[in-house]
Parts: sequence; structure tokens; C-alpha cells
Amino acid sequence: MTPSSMRCRSLPVLLLLLACAPAAALKSDREKPMDVNADRSEFGLGEGQSVLSGSVRITQGTTEVAADRAVIHQTKAGDITRAVLDGKPAMLAQDLDDGGRLDARALNIDYDIKSERVVFSGDVVITQPRGEMRAGRITYDLTTGKLTGDGGEAGDGRVKLHILPQQPAPAKTD
Repeated sequence: MTPSSMRCRSLPVLLLLLACAPAAALKSDREKPMDVNADRSEFGLGEGQSVLSGSVRITQGTTEVAADRAVIHQTKAGDITRAVLDGKPAMLAQDLDDGGRLDARALNIDYDIKSERVVFSGDVVITQPRGEMRAGRITYDLTTGKLTGDGGEAGDGRVKLHILPQQPAPAKTD
């Protein structure tokens, strides 16, 4: 296969990814208080990790997280820098700036708060108003709303998209 034919074959995939990309996550959620509950917890004071296990539930504004286990990384000042969630599956849901909702599930969700990226791995399914994306691994950039997927080792190693047709704008009435 020539580089030119590879580019031609990649173009439809790129267009599908752009069509399936969600709007940015609701920014006001970051300004809301966070509620966390679990069956067990191991919290350290200062810099390090805290571990939550057993029916972990985290909510912040419209963001909802459910997992079997969560490892929370924090600075000396107590600021949370990263959350790693594991489950069968772990789930994350959040309202989007455009009024829709993103629902995601995966065996592992790694949320790096500093870089504003979430990496989903293991039987990933992300659903949003324009469709659904399935893959072994998907990276979600919270600032741009861009989804990047690869087949990973799970399943058949393919990225699968289901894109709904764009809805026509409502007719204007006078």
C-alpha cells in the first residue's frame, strides 16, 4: 500500500471521528463541591495517594462517577491532581456545554486533572448525543471535546463508531 492510498483510506476515519466528537464538558462542574462515598477508604494527610474501595460514588455538579476502586492522587496542599478508577465497568457521566450528556464506561478510567484528559481503557463505550464510540482505549480531551481511539488489546482490536444523523434545526415561526 502506498503512502498516498493510506492517506486516502484514513480520511473517512478522520471525518467520522470529527463527526462523533462531543462538545466540551460542562466547565461549571469544576466550581462545584465534590461529594465522595465508598465502603472503605485509606486517606493520607498531605501529598500522596488515597484509596477508596467498594461501591465508590463521586459527584461534582453534573459529573457522576461509579467504580469499584478509586486511587486519588493529591499534592501537599491537598489539591487533587489525578483519579484512577477501576470497575466492572467503571462509569463516568457528565453534562456537556451544548446541553447533551456524555456517558462512558470502561474497565479503567484515568482522569489527569492537570492535563484535563481522561483515558478510558478496556471494553470502552462512550455515548453522546451524536452517537457512540467503542474501542479498547479512548482518550477524551476535556478542553476540546476531542475523542481519540484505538482498538487496543480488548475485543477484535477495532474502533467502532455509530453516528446518528444530524437533526434539522427547528423551523422558525413568526
